[in-house]
Amino acid sequence: MKTYYVYIMASINKNLYIWVTSNLIQRILQHKNKTFWWFTAKYKVNKLVYFEEFSDINEAIASEKKLKNWHREWKVNLIEKDNPKWIDLFDKFGTD
Repeated sequence: MKTYYVYIMASINKNLYIWVTSNLIQRILQHKNKTFWWFTAKYKVNKLVYFEEFSDINEAIASEKKLKNWHREWKVNLIEKDNPKWIDLFDKFGTD
């Protein structure tokens, strides 16, 4: 069964980027390596601060759209609920 992820990346200034992927590790590495020239590279958004898993792509996309429409304060509260220090969760995957 395939797994899909909605994730939030943040910069040191707490700029936020929300997207969906089926390969979280690969996608985060792309952000960290500045593969994407748009928002994430421009604003140095390279820290994984939140993610959630889904088994259905439609549910993942619906969650992504919902989060993108939230007020910033709600997104911050969501992140800080489980990650109050805004640590890079990617470090927990044990990859380089």
